[in-house]
Amino acid sequence: MSTAHVEQARNGLTGSIQVPGDKSISHRAVMFGAIAEGKTTVDGFLAGEDCLSTIDCFRKLGVTIEQEGEKVTIEGKGWDGLQEPEEILDVGNSGTTTRLMLGILATRPFHSVIIGDDSIAKRPMGRVTEPLREMGSIIDGRGNGRFTPLSIRGGQTKGIQFQSKVASAQVKSAILLAGLQSEGVTSVTEPALSRDHTERMLTAYGVEVKRDGLTVSVKGGQTLTAQDITVPGDISSAAFFLVAAVIVPNSHITLKGVGINPTRSGIIDVLQEMGASISVHNEQVVGGEPIADLDIKTSTLKGIEIGGDLIPRLIDEIPVIAVLATQAEGKTVIRDAEELKVKETNRIDTVVSELKKLGATIEATEDGMIIEGRTALKAATVSSYGDHRIGMAMGVAGLIAEGRMTIERSEAIAVSYPTFFEHIDELLGGK
Repeated sequence: MSTAHVEQARNGLTGSIQVPGDKSISHRAVMFGAIAEGKTTVDGFLAGEDCLSTIDCFRKLGVTIEQEGEKVTIEGKGWDGLQEPEEILDVGNSGTTTRLMLGILATRPFHSVIIGDDSIAKRPMGRVTEPLREMGSIIDGRGNGRFTPLSIRGGQTKGIQFQSKVASAQVKSAILLAGLQSEGVTSVTEPALSRDHTERMLTAYGVEVKRDGLTVSVKGGQTLTAQDITVPGDISSAAFFLVAAVIVPNSHITLKGVGINPTRSGIIDVLQEMGASISVHNEQVVGGEPIADLDIKTSTLKGIEIGGDLIPRLIDEIPVIAVLATQAEGKTVIRDAEELKVKETNRIDTVVSELKKLGATIEATEDGMIIEGRTALKAATVSSYGDHRIGMAMGVAGLIAEGRMTIERSEAIAVSYPTFFEHIDELLGGK
């Protein structure tokens, strides 16, 4: 268990950085390359622990994958190239690996077992296993298949028309992936639009995907053709430095090549509504994904209300948005965010408990939190609770808190941003 320290940034953050590759897209590039026909190359891959778990699992399924830093090569042999694993598939801390792999394995005519760490063991899998069972897959596990470990025996499956209770890209993706190898048409209807990386990348791999409002559908029997994929910078990782630049005095930074997919760019909308000076430059589309450079500097902020359809577009950014809200004039209300309770930690509870240690005026609600600003924070000893986004949010808070912040269990940050503290040092001028 490691500990990190962050001190108040008295001279501001300046300069330009390239944040790591998008975690969601990195996962999918490996998975889709594994079930595609031919060789897929991936540039800009996020070599964080979660995405490395995906590579490890697909190697155990018989797929040849070479990975060196940000470059990955996958020798795809199609759906039928996947082999029954001799070992248990360990997903580590990765919910994306678990749920999307369930969708792929649901149609494979062999047996496999998925296990993860203590955090994964608490995360709800019934939202995926139940519709996959409805399609005809045999899935069992703890809590009647609602929690890992999970046992999957795939086979003949039939398409379904699924009405999801949650706006979740992982649920949607798992069912669509199973649908590609099922009889008939499979569709998923969501209560709000979740991130659409799966639909965009499947299209790039030659799959026909249809969308009608909040419903997306695929026909069974489709194959994927190998592609060269370039992964944009992860906007969820960029969010920590966007917030840091806004709240640390005398800051002005540029983040290069960040993905600004509209299903993920809610953090930009929130920053603009709160009064942040942020601008978007060099917009382009790479591999079906929009990317741009983001320029941002210290700004005066006001509290706002965040809820409704905006929540799925920034669910992973809420921990650092809470830090942002402590520095805004007035009240910020975050609502409709019950999904925070089933992330790596209960992020409502952990955000509130750790920010209170720093002197923030913040309270938890059933579906979010209320933050009163503007508050001077004081450094303390905090914990990531094994959650990378909590750890990074505390790192950002440490840049404005008086004194020296100690972050326990800081190793969790490597899940999505192995170079997080190096980039802080770089923007501080190496101090």
